[in-house]
Amino acid sequence: MKLSVSPPGWSSSMRPLQLLLLAAELLLLSPAPCAQAAAISHGAVSDMVSGLDFAGVGNFSTFLLDRSSGMLYLGARDAIVAVDTANLSKRLKIVWSVPEDKRKSCVAKGKTEADCNNYIRLLEFLGDGRIYACGTYAFDPQCAFVNISSFSLEKLEDNSVRMETGKGKCPFEPSQHYTAVMAGGVLYTAATSNFLGTLFDISRATGPEQERIRTERSINWLSDPEFVSSAFIQENEKNNPTGEDDKIYFFFTEVAKEYDLYTKVKVPRVARVCKSDIGGMKTLQRRWTTFLKAQLVCEDRASGQRFNVLTDVFTKQHQPGDPSSTHFYGIFTSQWEREEMSAVCVYSLEDISKVMDGPFKELKKSCENWMNPEPVPSPRPGQCLNNALKTEGFESSLKLPDKVLTFMRDHPLMENSVVSVPLLVRSGVTYTKLAVTLTTVSNGNTRQNATVLHLGTDRGELHRVAVVGQNATLMQELPLFPAAEPVNNILLNKGKAIVGSPHSLVRLPAEGCSLYTTCEECARARTLGCVWRQKEGACDLAVTEPGEGVEPEYSDSQCGNGEDRCSPATTELRVVEGLRVLLSCVQVSPRPCHWKYPPQRHARRHHSDLEVRVTPESLGNYECVCEEAGRDQPPCRRAAYSLTLEEPVTGSNTGQTGSRHFVVGYLLFFFIGFSLACAIFIIRLRRSKRGGGHSSSISEKGRDLLPSSDTPQSPSSASLLSEAVPFTEKRNGTLNGHGNHGGHMIVQNCTHIYSNSSGLKLQESAVNLAEELDGRERAGPEGEEEGLGEGLSELGDGLVGLEEEMAKLQVLRGAPLAQCEESSI
Repeated sequence: MKLSVSPPGWSSSMRPLQLLLLAAELLLLSPAPCAQAAAISHGAVSDMVSGLDFAGVGNFSTFLLDRSSGMLYLGARDAIVAVDTANLSKRLKIVWSVPEDKRKSCVAKGKTEADCNNYIRLLEFLGDGRIYACGTYAFDPQCAFVNISSFSLEKLEDNSVRMETGKGKCPFEPSQHYTAVMAGGVLYTAATSNFLGTLFDISRATGPEQERIRTERSINWLSDPEFVSSAFIQENEKNNPTGEDDKIYFFFTEVAKEYDLYTKVKVPRVARVCKSDIGGMKTLQRRWTTFLKAQLVCEDRASGQRFNVLTDVFTKQHQPGDPSSTHFYGIFTSQWEREEMSAVCVYSLEDISKVMDGPFKELKKSCENWMNPEPVPSPRPGQCLNNALKTEGFESSLKLPDKVLTFMRDHPLMENSVVSVPLLVRSGVTYTKLAVTLTTVSNGNTRQNATVLHLGTDRGELHRVAVVGQNATLMQELPLFPAAEPVNNILLNKGKAIVGSPHSLVRLPAEGCSLYTTCEECARARTLGCVWRQKEGACDLAVTEPGEGVEPEYSDSQCGNGEDRCSPATTELRVVEGLRVLLSCVQVSPRPCHWKYPPQRHARRHHSDLEVRVTPESLGNYECVCEEAGRDQPPCRRAAYSLTLEEPVTGSNTGQTGSRHFVVGYLLFFFIGFSLACAIFIIRLRRSKRGGGHSSSISEKGRDLLPSSDTPQSPSSASLLSEAVPFTEKRNGTLNGHGNHGGHMIVQNCTHIYSNSSGLKLQESAVNLAEELDGRERAGPEGEEEGLGEGLSELGDGLVGLEEEMAKLQVLRGAPLAQCEESSI
């Protein structure tokens, strides 16, 4: 197969214009990626409903599932919707809107009409047949009660909705970060508590009035936080010998105060409060006396990359009924990386408890350094009530001495961090939501644990990743929503996954080998005990009974014959010099891929793909060889390309070529005339200043101020692209997958141009055009260049000096720590 990149009749001097017109032609002629996503998603999911099916209701933000009945309650804009997960066509709706006068008052305060609606952000079961619902209510949060049996809002005698204030229970703004959890019928929230969104509280929002407590208004407690998730960990009543109190955990990202930097550094945190905490008697009145927080560290040790922004957390008990086996799976991104990158780390409750029981961090004023304070008063500050404390006479937090409460108020941060290594790291993908299922894989007489991560992206995709030991394997990438809406909710129930976006809802199978409909997808699920059965043409369990061995005819799990799988046809690519092409290599196994290429190539890696800059030396054959999942499997050739130079053709298109030369000549003439006008103006200005008797000083000032009066230009695209990013193969706990696998075309952006069938991927046309313009000399008559004059020469010298100074600046990728700092991020 051949792909011509340079249309015939285009000379090399027309290459910048050629690239621009070529990009426009591809935009017009290439099929719409979004339409492809819609076609793929139609066959990939089992059932989907959108906002049109809900009579125009949209902005779904909150999910509440009744697992016994299978009824799903959704909080939306001006409405609460109930959907039967067994049959998505069965739907009920409650309208809860804002009165018109209140809406107008909200707009008058400077808010948009779209935000001055009632966005339902909280839905929680009360345990008495009702649901507690709270909404933004035009920036005046209100809460109401939903009767589940009649699915209606409780009303007063005058037929108005029974409401109570939602301040501290629900955010004011629809887009504000927020989390809440119900613990024993009492609501615990982490939200903003004022109209401007500048005050943040973690509070007990319901229950007796005297027990409604919150965090201290101090940046040492909460510093511009972005709340992510919360979890209620209830102790086992039958197996709790020490009488430990129940605890509530909050996960968020905040601006760190322990790092003395010239920029704001975000840090992921986990905070803990105790259920029986009711505040102090004199110190910390109506404030938490058990609020402790610690830093979460998610660091890839192979590359040293640390992910410092937490976006979602999923809580999972590894042993049902045992709260001590709880693990928290978190999605992280990096504040410092300019490209999309996501990582998944997991933290055990045991590790978090050890850090909370460890040393405290304190700021030493002498050198502005954080250190471990001494001595720590007794009983230990922040400790939850247990049998030992009750024996000492501390039956309540009201009886704690002031020295303990004062220490607690000034030392909410722990010295140690909760450290984890990523289960997977992926570039070019932004994950938004996460759900986890655990399974045990049996292979003959051996059994091993496996974790399946169900990851939603900001482009409406669902990715399934299997983690077995230290290997992570990308098994599926499913585009779900035609409009590429971000995934904001994932619920797993009875073998089904309910995936939601702001305007759509999808139901699809969640587990089982039958999910993988192709041989290659089944091969990726091999670590889960799945094999492809050629006779049935389906993916099935390799072992169905304990002690059963894998049948010989299925144990190899070969997808087709060896020639089809490991001997792909060589794709010939006809390219032009200076172009950048991205050679695709589909990677199935978590093991790395290697490229074989000409020795004088100009290329760099993008995951398993290879970016090549076309030069005479880089022409030739390129071959991608990937290691297979099994150690005894030989390497498999996944892709092969041949780059050949497209020769310009002249003849029939002489008139068209001449017209293009005329356009280039006209533009060249325009720039030369503009340069001459600038030169004459500068020469006259200098002569007039020399005539005034101040030639020396004014001339020097003019040269100094001239560069600074112009806007500094950013580095050229060529210089940015020339900074090769080192590629590190990650084999332990890092995913080496790419966005396209198993024949699925995953649409990353509706404006991105690429050709998956031929393996050629064009980079951004603007980058190529800028690079061509930067790297090519502008030809012109010598007489015209000499006629620019002395003034233009000095102008050029000033700009060159400015360019040299700009070149010395390094791109900011991180922030150095202060001289007196002990910790590092």
